[in-house]
Amino acid sequence: MSNYPLSYKLSWLPRFLKPSLGGDACGFAPIAGTTMTPPPKRMVRLAFIGDISAVANRGAPDCDPAIRALLGSADLVIGNCESPIVDGPSAVLGTKLGTHHAMSERFLAEALAAVGVARDKLVLSLANNHVLDQGVAGFDATVAALKRLGIRTIGLAANDAVVPVTVGPLNVGFAAFTLWRNADENLFAGRVSMESDPAQWPRDAVDLLCAVPHWDWEFRHFPRAETQALARRLAGQGVGLIAGHHAHVVQPVDRISRTIVAYGLGDFLGTAHARQPWPGRIGGIFIVDVSADAGTRGSIASYQLHPFVRLRAGDHERLLPVEGLKGRMRDKVKGRLSAIFPSPTREEGVSA
Repeated sequence: MSNYPLSYKLSWLPRFLKPSLGGDACGFAPIAGTTMTPPPKRMVRLAFIGDISAVANRGAPDCDPAIRALLGSADLVIGNCESPIVDGPSAVLGTKLGTHHAMSERFLAEALAAVGVARDKLVLSLANNHVLDQGVAGFDATVAALKRLGIRTIGLAANDAVVPVTVGPLNVGFAAFTLWRNADENLFAGRVSMESDPAQWPRDAVDLLCAVPHWDWEFRHFPRAETQALARRLAGQGVGLIAGHHAHVVQPVDRISRTIVAYGLGDFLGTAHARQPWPGRIGGIFIVDVSADAGTRGSIASYQLHPFVRLRAGDHERLLPVEGLKGRMRDKVKGRLSAIFPSPTREEGVSA
């Protein structure tokens, strides 16, 4: 059994068809910010991307050169692997309907090559509600496939709550967890991290502690009060950076004391139906530059969320910067972004 409340289940289809701008839009941070002036002499760049799935794609995406350049500028890319990686689905009907996710190892490898992300610079979270969509065997196959591909994983219960990753001269700790599951708790327990209490997280010998939560409610642009309260609790326990998933639409950026929060990055590759309504086609790439200087080691120097859009192109998607759109679609997307992210109103988008 899943752990979604009934009100959530009843609202899923209406919110999928029409993602909501309801909620408190006040008090969030701008889409970009500088936290250190002058900037550090040495920095490490992290790029956080949203959910990755093959549900809306039969083939690898077409990726605009500006997006490839932006991802290529990062020392480490962090995303969420929303689909189990299997040779063939065991939940055949659900996979055809799109309620159960699955993707092949070949698809993932080709998709990463298409967007210019090197496997040795990639970290994927498996702490999400769909990771057991193809059963325990599908979960085991996913872990094995990522190991074969040379991709590091976070969000596994078998690992420590905080997984340290060396990024240049820094040691960055990642704690991934999911609040939601699509199967019985006993299937998730011992396999997928559901530990959201930062008091239990070790943090010795990490320069920056990052949380990668699968939280909040889907298809809502503004995080619920409970999600914001959890962000404050994480920040109060020394988490310096939070990049969230699960909403499938972009959500605001926040600053809680020195902690930077990107509540939701949307999808990087479509996780819903191929003909998803346009607000769900807006994703974000969250770029964070971290100081590697001796006096400010591990401190965030600057951040920027770069919106982009996924458009249908036959059996796959095209990833385009907002400024690459034309006509009414461009106006709609820019209007939605202005409703989510506060001023300054300077146009923000993908830039290398």
